[in-house]
Amino acid sequence: MRRRDVLAGIGSLSVIGTAGALAIRGPPSFDGTDDPKNSNGSASTATDPITIETVDAPGSEAGEVRVPAPDRATFVDFFGTWCPPCIEQMPALAEANDRIGDDVLFLSATSEAVGSSVSEKELVGWWDEHGGNWLLGLDPTAELTARYLAGGYPSAVVIDADGRVQWSDSGVKTADELVAGIERAIEAEADA
Repeated sequence: MRRRDVLAGIGSLSVIGTAGALAIRGPPSFDGTDDPKNSNGSASTATDPITIETVDAPGSEAGEVRVPAPDRATFVDFFGTWCPPCIEQMPALAEANDRIGDDVLFLSATSEAVGSSVSEKELVGWWDEHGGNWLLGLDPTAELTARYLAGGYPSAVVIDADGRVQWSDSGVKTADELVAGIERAIEAEADA
């Protein structure tokens, strides 16, 4: 009798869990577009742009940039100066940036509290020490991070000019993996 009660309880939890997932995410799509950050990178909806402050650092100028860029795909690398895998990722990012060129807006962004947990001078020193030589942005409200972070740090995303995620992944990637994701996104944008 107890075994039957346990099995009934497990079955009930499965039904409740599935119902909760359906209520939150909706029914699954079998074409791979149910998750805006899915592995093939396709996205079901566009989003409004976010303005990000940029920092005067190697390869970057102080100012602002719109994410996504209005005229091309945007690549965003999410990192933290406290993150050892983010340091490990920097050479691959540098190589990917060199290989991609101006076809994509290439940006690394941190949501660290610059001015509190790390000074801007320390951030620029970290950037220079680890070979950063492209656009460096600040996301102090973590709005960009909340919208596009694919998992843990480091994380990367490619967004088309309409704001749809075309590719995203987290963890340390090789330059080949980053370039392949960016090129898939460029191709998807060109086909649209």
